[in-house]
Amino acid sequence: MTLNVLYLAHDLADAAIRRRVLTLKAGGADVTVAGFKRGASVLAGEQDVQTIVLGRTADGRFAQRIAAVISARMTLKRGLAGIVRPDVIIARNLETLALAGHAASLFGRDIPVVYECLDIHRLLLDEGIKGRLMRQAQRHFGSRASLLITSSPAFVENFFKPRSGLDLPILLLENKVLAFKPEPVSEPRAPRLPEAGKPWRVGWFGAIRCRKSLDILIDFASRMEGKVEIVLRGRPAYSEFDGFDDKVNAAPHVEFHGAYRNPEDLAAIYHDVHFTWAIDFFEEGLNSSWLLPNRLYEGGLYGAVPIALSATETGRFVERRGIGMTLDRATPQTLQALFEGMTEARYSELASRLAAVERSQWVTGPADCRALVARLAALDLNISSPADVPAISTVQS
Repeated sequence: MTLNVLYLAHDLADAAIRRRVLTLKAGGADVTVAGFKRGASVLAGEQDVQTIVLGRTADGRFAQRIAAVISARMTLKRGLAGIVRPDVIIARNLETLALAGHAASLFGRDIPVVYECLDIHRLLLDEGIKGRLMRQAQRHFGSRASLLITSSPAFVENFFKPRSGLDLPILLLENKVLAFKPEPVSEPRAPRLPEAGKPWRVGWFGAIRCRKSLDILIDFASRMEGKVEIVLRGRPAYSEFDGFDDKVNAAPHVEFHGAYRNPEDLAAIYHDVHFTWAIDFFEEGLNSSWLLPNRLYEGGLYGAVPIALSATETGRFVERRGIGMTLDRATPQTLQALFEGMTEARYSELASRLAAVERSQWVTGPADCRALVARLAALDLNISSPADVPAISTVQS
């Protein structure tokens, strides 16, 4: 029997939404998506995926997003009319969790709700009244959930266990690359050294939202005078920058090539660079210190050596495996010193260590997709206590 999933999406333009939908479909589920638009939908043209727009939201406009959620709740019955009754509802982020219980009630209150939270918004960590209200709202809407999905153990240890007030079984799903076939990851990789006289290339791909990273990389590239190039690809959060396009266009040795498709374009874009920028200051000391970003797994799979901060979860991931370079502080000066000492022998050593990592560390394959769908199908609202389920589960091949 096919599992019918209703996926409530916070942002239909987010590439991670498409990846999760494709994962569920690869696992044998039928998926209907209802969510908010902030740009062009990544699901446009996706076969066999019905998409329902609940409204429009905007980056950095929290009050507007609350109003959009309230409006969507009032029209949810009409929006979901005619869709197949779901067997499970997945709510991505708090704004859609606020809709999930009401959506379930439209079909029957026995429908399990899953809360998927892959970033901890800074307001959830605020020590003032805003933060208390946000955590109270999360506890209220999360009381209807049967399972929590998150992507980093540091989120569990630093927020969900001590501060969230949620008492849910947890499924840890890392931000691995979705790979339907083994061929792209089965061949051994040789280090990709730059051609004689060509620069080292550092790629910063994905959600580009960190103003501090951009400033550091622009300054660093200028200092290196053509010995290093910075390549940006993805979707900039323009609300976080003062003139992103003008700044990048004016910067020497910095390129921006726009959006790409994940996972279809990953091999090509990572094979174009030698290093992955795996540093984030967007919510410095909080979410940025705890996340394990998509680009860490993508670069690992396709041989781009990661650059990370040692005091973060990403840095600890890199150091435990000996697969990249970590910095105590990321500044244009520390990066300049790092790359002025970069040799072909040093890079070859780092790239060879990365290539030796077991591919399952980076990849979500067909067996993982089926295991996820099986886990969702097994949800039972009659579980008497979260103690009946392992505190942290992982889906592995």
